[in-house]
Amino acid sequence: MFGIQDIPKFFLAFFLVLPVISLLHESGHVFFAWLMGGKNIKVTVGSGKVLFTAGMLEVRKYYFWYGLCSFDNLKRNRRFSNILIFSGGVLFNALSALAVMVMVEEDVIKAGMLTYQFTYFSMYYIFFALLPMPYPDGTYSDGKIILDLIRKPQVAENTYRLHWDEKTQQWQVLDHNRKPVESFENEEEALEKAHEVAQSNRPSRLLRVRSGEETEICNYPRVPL
Repeated sequence: MFGIQDIPKFFLAFFLVLPVISLLHESGHVFFAWLMGGKNIKVTVGSGKVLFTAGMLEVRKYYFWYGLCSFDNLKRNRRFSNILIFSGGVLFNALSALAVMVMVEEDVIKAGMLTYQFTYFSMYYIFFALLPMPYPDGTYSDGKIILDLIRKPQVAENTYRLHWDEKTQQWQVLDHNRKPVESFENEEEALEKAHEVAQSNRPSRLLRVRSGEETEICNYPRVPL
């Protein structure tokens, strides 16, 4: 039964143990995203106002609640690569929990409240990350995305194009159906708009088209994780 004497333990778990587990989870995603050549990798811990940033890490005011990572432009953007990236969080949680259990068994560290809370909440994190379900904001759990990747070898991906129109002598941003979104005389302005459209409709690819030749500018995997 939960009693008054357990309140300090609750706060310890909520304000210390859970944020550490969350950071480990996001680190797993980051590791495999980096391994697959991801760029612009960013890890956010918490929500609310930004407290500080250190490299790719951003810590927010309510650091004990929520965590995510984002990245762009995978060099190895294949089904197996994406499965590894989306599995990375639970893999790191499982390995860290296993490491703690082994160290307790081998008397490297003493069993106590912290070791219990760490392993317990790691399992909690793993369970809900792998549970295949949609979230209210329209995103999906890691488990849901992994299941979709296994079931569907070809993940639906939006393709946007930065197209040079010879007739109008303008750069056109084309949507997934090759319909014009906006036209520009300046390529840099068109490219900025194209990136904006592609980023807001992940997963997506952005291609540059001129004289019938298509070259990939960037790809935007499904994030956040």
